[in-house]
Amino acid sequence: MSLLLSTYNNFLNKLPNFNGVPALLLRLYLAPIFIMAGFSKTQLLNEEVTGIASFMADPNIIAWFGNSEWGLGLPFPALLANLVILVEFFGGWLLLVGAFTRLISIPLMFTMIVAATTVHAPNGWFAITPTNPDTSAAKVLTWVGIEQAEASLENSRETSRRIEAMKSLLEENGNTDWLYENGNIVVLNNGIEFSATYFIMLLALFFIGAGRFTSVDYYMAKLFFSKNERVLN
Repeated sequence: MSLLLSTYNNFLNKLPNFNGVPALLLRLYLAPIFIMAGFSKTQLLNEEVTGIASFMADPNIIAWFGNSEWGLGLPFPALLANLVILVEFFGGWLLLVGAFTRLISIPLMFTMIVAATTVHAPNGWFAITPTNPDTSAAKVLTWVGIEQAEASLENSRETSRRIEAMKSLLEENGNTDWLYENGNIVVLNNGIEFSATYFIMLLALFFIGAGRFTSVDYYMAKLFFSKNERVLN
């Protein structure tokens, strides 16, 4: 037992040498998501738009930000849309290299809060609707008496019935080998699951930093700050 505890303690003592790896993996996971989220809101996807103005927010995105009937209904939609683009696109690149990670995590977390509360919250938790109520995470919540969870399970049952109806129609009228070649049919629920997950990951980066040995922040801290002043990591 003493040998086992000693080995375990030595293992724990060596872990700090690798504590940059989890932060690196978080950054590598999040960076392309935010880069493309910002890029997709620009006019660059429109082949008719070129030049500096093409990196501004797409007019359709601005309209969606400002319209209260079918959009977010936010004030100053052009300003906010372009700010979101800057935060997501350039923030994603900062995450990728691990520069100013704690600082950029703050506005990125804010965008996730806004996305969750204004876009996804009415749709519940799941991003993709579970079709098997027996394996849905909502089933756990029914064990502790949360009534809304039972509604989620019923939605899963109903979604399963509708997907089976879709498959029947496709089998009768379509080339299912080709249709299913790249994956099966799912129903987009568009809940807060992804935005909440990204928020949690950003919150972790805010507290742990960009990562030892794996980030620009780490080497900036070594270069510009004394040991007692290093706050970037």
